[in-house]
Amino acid sequence: MLLDELGVDYIEGGWPGSNPKDAEFFKAIKNYSLNHAKIAAFGMTKRKGVSAKDDTNLLAILNADVGVAVVVGKSWILHVREVLRVSPEDNLDMVYDSVEYLKDHGLGVIFDAEHFYQGFREDPDYALRVVKTAEEAGADVIVLADTNGAMLPMDVYEITSKVVERVRVKVGVHMHNDSGCAVANTLMGVLAGARHVQGTINGIGERTGNADLIQVLPNLVLKMGFKALKGVESLRRLREVSHFVYEAAGLQPNPYQPYVGDYAFSHKAGLHVDGVSKITKAYEHIDPELVGNARRFVVSELAGTSNLLIYLKDLGISVGKDDPRLRRALERIKAMENEGYSFDLAPASAILVVLRELGLAKDFLSVDYWKVFGEHNLNVAVVKVNGELSVAEGVGPVHAVDLAIRNVASRIYPELNSVRLTDYRVVLPGEVKSTESVVRVLMEFTDGRRVWKTMGVSTSIIAASVKALLDGLNYILIINNNEIGKSINNK
Repeated sequence: MLLDELGVDYIEGGWPGSNPKDAEFFKAIKNYSLNHAKIAAFGMTKRKGVSAKDDTNLLAILNADVGVAVVVGKSWILHVREVLRVSPEDNLDMVYDSVEYLKDHGLGVIFDAEHFYQGFREDPDYALRVVKTAEEAGADVIVLADTNGAMLPMDVYEITSKVVERVRVKVGVHMHNDSGCAVANTLMGVLAGARHVQGTINGIGERTGNADLIQVLPNLVLKMGFKALKGVESLRRLREVSHFVYEAAGLQPNPYQPYVGDYAFSHKAGLHVDGVSKITKAYEHIDPELVGNARRFVVSELAGTSNLLIYLKDLGISVGKDDPRLRRALERIKAMENEGYSFDLAPASAILVVLRELGLAKDFLSVDYWKVFGEHNLNVAVVKVNGELSVAEGVGPVHAVDLAIRNVASRIYPELNSVRLTDYRVVLPGEVKSTESVVRVLMEFTDGRRVWKTMGVSTSIIAASVKALLDGLNYILIINNNEIGKSINNK
């Protein structure tokens, strides 16, 4: 439904003739009411020696009961002779008969010319004969595919331009990312005259993936001036759609993904932050809100006082740029990064460092002692929280410590009952200057309104977890404290 709401024209639901799961999809999709998108079924041209009406693959497309078929056929003479092992003329017949048969049954047909660019390089006349044959048979769209992802942008532009001159129907492009050029190749194909684009959300696909529509679409609309989807308003949902697909696929979102990644509009270096705070386009190519993203300022070893001032301003705290306490906080942050912390991943822990230096951070919770006993999958933690002993049993040592701390914390501060741990990660082992091995534990929290991340570093995974957990709980208690929003100026 998200793709339909976004304004996608075609949703290719799979290959009904290849496996039961894809066939089941076409049954299930009937239960959804789509307002814009057309569901398409994928398949290949008929087999040699079999009539179109008897080809099981084409029959599966018809049985899928969709309005559009996407049919892939060979356009590289190498594949015709060495993979299909048919004559060039037989392949043309297979293309023509398949497209004509589906058209005769009332379907719209998109013909995917597999390995077209490689085929054109080796035998341009034959590659063109294949797509012209599909056109003559009634194909509505001819798609040129870089199936093994070998092409470079200048080649795509040159070849696509020649096809657009020879073909009357709409031309499309289908790019793989094996050479890292899928997005660039797609854009060059459009520049050359293609008006149908195939790709996947987040570029997820075989081998190194397909063209990432999350990158292609804003480039087309915002940078190249084309109309796509439902215009600029659709682009505002790109981050939402991207994250939904990652979650559905069981994958972690790529923080470095252009346009929608967490770091796409994050500014770390003090020079950059200072520039962005004065005029955003100094270091940003678009307004992040156009694609549903947001500007972020990172505190790290590269940060300057401008980074800290941005965070303090968001908290309603006014501090002079030359305040010596900011310098001391920055020095402490850089020293902690040298010890193994990574505050670009956990800004809340960095904010706590600054607030403590400013005298605004009372630690509501502290742990004086912890001990975990484990035997036969039984983990019991004994923790002294705010001078009070607490005991809890958990499914693991970290879980047991977490429960023991929360037993006391949530009783003293009932507002913590709404705070949930949404992500727990041992980011990576590091190595400090003393060559002592350390681990970094990253925790993400939410209270239903806000999301924040903290980090703990130690040679012990449990100790690192305790640090991250305490930072996370103390952070929200401090932020919610009435005193935090006052202006302290230069006291």
